[in-house]
Amino acid sequence: MATSEAKSKLNVTFTSEMEPRATTVSGGGSSGKGKGNGVKGKVLEYAALASVPLVLVLGNSMIVPILPTLTRELKITSFQSSLVITLFSVTAGLIIPIAGYLSDRFSRKAVMIPALILYGIAGILSGMAAVWHSYAFLLGARAVQGVAAAGTTPIAMALVGDLYKDAEESKALGLIEASNGSGKVISPILGSLLALIVWYAVFFSFPIFCAISLAAVLFLIKEPKRNAPPVALKPYVHKIGELFKKHGRWLICSFWAGSTVMFILFGVLFFLSNILEETPYNIKGVTKGFVLAIPLFGMVATAYITGAVIRKNGVLIRWLMNIGLALMVVALGLAVWINKDNLYVFIGLLTASSIGTGLLLPCLTTMITGVVDKAERGMITSLYSSLRFLGVAFGPPLFGWMMDISHRTVFITVSCLSLLTLVLVFFFVKPDKQVK
Repeated sequence: MATSEAKSKLNVTFTSEMEPRATTVSGGGSSGKGKGNGVKGKVLEYAALASVPLVLVLGNSMIVPILPTLTRELKITSFQSSLVITLFSVTAGLIIPIAGYLSDRFSRKAVMIPALILYGIAGILSGMAAVWHSYAFLLGARAVQGVAAAGTTPIAMALVGDLYKDAEESKALGLIEASNGSGKVISPILGSLLALIVWYAVFFSFPIFCAISLAAVLFLIKEPKRNAPPVALKPYVHKIGELFKKHGRWLICSFWAGSTVMFILFGVLFFLSNILEETPYNIKGVTKGFVLAIPLFGMVATAYITGAVIRKNGVLIRWLMNIGLALMVVALGLAVWINKDNLYVFIGLLTASSIGTGLLLPCLTTMITGVVDKAERGMITSLYSSLRFLGVAFGPPLFGWMMDISHRTVFITVSCLSLLTLVLVFFFVKPDKQVK
C-alpha cells in the first residue's frame, strides 16, 4: 500500500518524470516576510495533500461502528452488512493500478479531482439508499465510491514525489502517513458520534470531507509541468512481468503477508464491533468507538516507531517482520480460548496482534519500494496496495461467515493464517543487510 508506506501501511507511489520545483522563496533578499510566506504556503500545501488520505480512511473505518445497526435497520445478515465494506475495497483494489497508469499518462490532479467529486456524490447516494432501506442500491453506491477511492491516496503519494525531493519529500510523506494513521484511530469514534444524530449520517458526511479536500487540492497545490512523453501501456505491463521474473519469490510472499494482515485487522474489527453490542457487554455508541480505536492505535503507533527506527537496516527489518508475525500467531492463538469470556484480556490480545501488524507493514513496504528501481516502483507498489485493499475487502464477510459457525472457528482460522505467513516470510523474505 500505500505510506511513505516505508513509514506506513497504505502507501502507493507512482513514478514521475517531472521537473522538481524550486523550493526557494523569491523576492528582494531574504526578508523575514518572504520566508514566512514561503513556510505558510508549504504548510498549507502539506495540509492539502494530507486531507486526501484522510478521506480514503474514513470510507471504511468510519462505517465499522454502524454495521450492527445497519444490519438491524435493513433486516439483513452480518455477512450482508459486511459487503458494504467489501465492495468498496474490492473495487478500489481493482482500479488502483488503472488509476496509477492514468495519472502517469495524464496528470495527478486530472485523476484526483474527478475522484474526489465522484467520492462525494457516491456518499450522498449511499445515504439516500440507507434512508430508503434499499440494500441493493447501497451496495451499488459503495462500489462506485470504491472506484473513486482508487484515485485518492495512491495518486496523492505520487504527487508528493513530483512536488518534493529528499528531506522535503520525507517530511511530506510523513505528514500524509500521520493523517492516514490518525484517521484510522479517530474514524470509529467519529462514526459513533455521527450515529448519535441518525445512524446513516455517516454516509452524508462523506461529501463534506470531500468538498474540503477538493478545495484544498484545487487551490493550494500547483502540479509541476510534465517533460516526459506519456507512458505507453505495453511497456508498462511488460515491465511488471520482468520484475516478477527477477524478484517474484519474495515479492509474492510479501504481497501475501501485507494482504493477510490487513484481512485479519479489518476482520477482527468487524468481529469486535459485533460482539460489543451483545450481552453481557451492551457497549454501543461513542464508547464502542473508543474501544474499536484501541487495536488501531496499537498498530498505528507501532508502525510510526518501526518506520523511524529501521532506516533500511535489512537485518533489523527481518527480525521485526518475524517478531511481528510471531506476536500475531501467539495473540490470535490465545484468542481461540479467550474471546468473550474476559473482554479486557481479549482486547489486549487483539491489540497485541495489531502491534504485530504495525511491526510488519513498514518493513514490507521499505523492502518493496527499496529493491525495485525508482522507474518501476509505481507499478509494484500499486499492485501491493491493490492486494492490501482486497485483504480489507474480504475480512468482514469471511469473519461474518465464520462467526455464524462459531467464534472459536474465527480465531483458529486466523491464527493458522498467521502461522502460514510467518513460515513464508521466514524462509522466502530475506532482505540484504542494507536495503536500497
